[in-house]
Amino acid sequence: MKNYEHTQSKIIIIKSPQLKFADLGYIRNTNDSIELELFVAGKSIKKIAINYLVCIDEGCMSRSNFNAEYLSSAYPDELLQNILLGRAIYDGVGKLKVDDGFGQKIKTNDVDIKYRVNSHEIFFKDKKNRIIFKIKDIN
Repeated sequence: MKNYEHTQSKIIIIKSPQLKFADLGYIRNTNDSIELELFVAGKSIKKIAINYLVCIDEGCMSRSNFNAEYLSSAYPDELLQNILLGRAIYDGVGKLKVDDGFGQKIKTNDVDIKYRVNSHEIFFKDKKNRIIFKIKDIN
């Protein structure tokens, strides 16, 4: 059992070909690891723990294998962790500062990403791979 320094409850929406979820979740983290716990009707249905590996109910795998299986193999290894923590992705490519956060647009042959972070919401959408992450405050 890991002791996390920070715990936040959020409304979490995840839509990908392999993952579909929209309800309450907890994001717990320390400096080097993060855990996403998803609930439906107050019952824990999935945990995703990320440190040097990504561990889910079915077992642990490398970050690149997790991306290939659940998201997109085109994504950098640290993408999910950076989204969950509201950090810049792709080493800050295309990052534009806004009032209370930042936005990024990244378009390559493999991705078409719009990503924005502010004090109340994290929004990630990749049109090319049909993936959405939306993490917002409960109130």
